[in-house]
Amino acid sequence: MDALGGALASVVIAIAASAALFVGASRLFDLAVDRWRSFLTVSGALIGVVVGAVLAGNHVFGGLSLLSAEASTTFWLWAVVGSAIWQWAVVGALAGGAAGAVIGSLGAPSRASRERLTERGRIVTFLGPAVLFVALGLVIPLIRTIYLSVFDERTVEWVGLANYGEILTNEKSIDLSGWADIFTSRLFFAAAVLVAVGLLIGMIAGRRRGRVLEPLPSVIGPIGIGLFVLSFAVLSTLRGTVMNNLWWVVVVTALSTGLGLAAAVLADRVRWESVAKSLIFLPMAISFVGAGIIWRFMYIARPPQKPQTGVLNAIWAGLGSLRPRTTGSWVAVALLGAVTVALAGLCAFGLRRRQIGLAVGAAVSAVPVLWLIYRFLGPGVGGSVPGPNGEHIAGTILFLQEAPFNNVWLMVVLVWIQTGFAMVILSAAIKAVPSELLEAARVDGATERQTFWHVTMPTIVPTITVVATTLIVLVMKVYDIVKVMTAGNFGTQVIANEMWQRAFTELNFGLGSALAVVLFLAVVPAMAFNIRRMQRADA
Repeated sequence: MDALGGALASVVIAIAASAALFVGASRLFDLAVDRWRSFLTVSGALIGVVVGAVLAGNHVFGGLSLLSAEASTTFWLWAVVGSAIWQWAVVGALAGGAAGAVIGSLGAPSRASRERLTERGRIVTFLGPAVLFVALGLVIPLIRTIYLSVFDERTVEWVGLANYGEILTNEKSIDLSGWADIFTSRLFFAAAVLVAVGLLIGMIAGRRRGRVLEPLPSVIGPIGIGLFVLSFAVLSTLRGTVMNNLWWVVVVTALSTGLGLAAAVLADRVRWESVAKSLIFLPMAISFVGAGIIWRFMYIARPPQKPQTGVLNAIWAGLGSLRPRTTGSWVAVALLGAVTVALAGLCAFGLRRRQIGLAVGAAVSAVPVLWLIYRFLGPGVGGSVPGPNGEHIAGTILFLQEAPFNNVWLMVVLVWIQTGFAMVILSAAIKAVPSELLEAARVDGATERQTFWHVTMPTIVPTITVVATTLIVLVMKVYDIVKVMTAGNFGTQVIANEMWQRAFTELNFGLGSALAVVLFLAVVPAMAFNIRRMQRADA
């Protein structure tokens, strides 16, 4: 409670001090127009107080500079309430006020000049603190980080670009040795099949309209999913810290944006829209550290002989207890068979109505259902390992330890959090689509699907781009989730976490600073693109 009370008191004091500063500065510059001499007197007194306090501080602490490293915040806060400071401050105020009064008595500039001074003074007053904080918290640390990145681990000896060379050539950062395995992985073949299906559908649809390829949603969907799966084939084979970061960018950005768009479209059509959106947006209220802890408990894998406390492994072990050709497995097969029949009917309906996308979606959805039926009839579903006496006991999945797809289970946490963010932004964009365009499309005979893909989607593309670039910036800096869940072990290292380990665990400040600069350079293009797009939108 003491800590909470202290924090609240600090907030109240900071708000009160800021309000007093801004209101007082505004009233001070009001004097410049009609009461020039009073303005100079008060301004001189304030300048004298600051100069007197700084000189007194240097005198009390033996010549310490206000900006010196030795002059800690504690010293200066103590010095402000000291008698020496007040004496010097009063003398400075009197001297400064007198000097201002004398200068003001010599005459005043034109009224137009004083009005310009008032306007510019207000601008400096309100923007000055923000610029100062940005400079102290961002610009100066950035310059210092770049400076340290060209020195050795103790920041003593100049090494030039050697730290950057270490990042680009170290196998822990970029390991391309297994690139040939990309073309033999099952993910690569699955991606090739999906892309081929999309191209085939597009060629068939295009032939009807005299085109080589018709860019229908049923064409773009399989091709997009195929390229997404191809990224898994590539980035799960090419290992290293940098490759992990790229994998995070692709997966989290694509899934968060796609799921957010789907949630925005579906939530707008349900009765309890606000409740549905609140539930999806709720994870945004959880910190990355808190979300990492929650999902770490969900991924827990205990020894097979013990009851599973992790939610996912408990489900997996429960499925593993359903041995093939038992009552439970037959019930599961019957339920899955009913789902398969329903999907087959949906596929046939799509073919009759010439809705290729619906037919393909139903057929693709039936694949995992058929796989589950095969597992229940044959080798079994879920975790199952032989026990000490030859009996079958429930097995587990090591979600966080089994590389390389343990990275994906970490990404699920960030997708879970950021889907709500994407949903809220895209839902607002969808609601902002002019109703005249939608009505015109319906009058022309367009279906709801055609209206969405040909009217709504082109209209919200700029918003989708903003959401995607914002997520890219966020994902490039991901640190908390990896730190909490794996600490970068088991092949899950990312740039931000390695920067921390190099600089503050291994005390290699040169390499840690170089990693920070690399991370900054990776984020800048996405930020620049976002800013440029907003500038074009305002023009």
